[in-house]
Amino acid sequence: MNDNPNLKRPKDNWANGNLYERYVGRWSRPVAREFLRWLAVPAGGQWLDVGCGTGGLSQTILEVSDPASITALDRSEAFVAFASSQIADERVRFEVGDAQTLRSDIGPFDAIVSGLVLNFVPQPEQALAGMKRVARQGGVVGAYVWDYAEGMQLMRHFWDAAVALDPRVNDIDEVRRFPHSRPEPMKELFQAAGFQHVEAIPIEVPTHFRDFDDYWSPFLGGQGPAPSYAMSLSEESRTALRDRIRTGLPFAADGSIPLIARAWAVRGYR
Repeated sequence: MNDNPNLKRPKDNWANGNLYERYVGRWSRPVAREFLRWLAVPAGGQWLDVGCGTGGLSQTILEVSDPASITALDRSEAFVAFASSQIADERVRFEVGDAQTLRSDIGPFDAIVSGLVLNFVPQPEQALAGMKRVARQGGVVGAYVWDYAEGMQLMRHFWDAAVALDPRVNDIDEVRRFPHSRPEPMKELFQAAGFQHVEAIPIEVPTHFRDFDDYWSPFLGGQGPAPSYAMSLSEESRTALRDRIRTGLPFAADGSIPLIARAWAVRGYR
């Protein structure tokens, strides 16, 4: 199906906050709410949001956890600019920064969180070591990632259809790219970093699409692995992918598409 006989993974694109929000940002926010309730950090805490993206987790911290302050970092200058434009709260400071090279002069923090990021970090062990270094003694460090294998259904339907049309796509499917996106590997990463009382739980939220266009059009925004792949195809190949996905989706009688999104969340204490 792919027009390139030597299939290569398209570069992930993280540049447009509005398009990312249409794709998964709108679904990550209810996950963030359940995640923060599970962390149960007392009000007045000092927070670090590593890989803040478009600001969804930071905004939810403000709504749920009543923090004293949030330092929010992301490698994407465009996402940091977008988040800054969306959140006008003096308790939040957005900065461009890398999860693998956290500055030693920040912190200590009562809570350090990372939402939908750890699987994209080339050296997650290094990132977790940095988070532990800037966490307060007894502070909590938590992260969550999508369950690419089964529970993140909007992506699973996409990749299953793509692989059916071109078996080579199996090598760039997110479930293959991100083997740590399961509870046991996530726990092992935290335990290896030296965190105590490490636990992992699933978080499921409904992802109801009004119709097929509501499901499909966000993939055309090119933000993230699946949309980047979709936009690397020719129009003919992309149409074939679209039609294959459509045939496999569970449509309700009114034309809506009821799916779920599952994330795996993990936490540990310094």
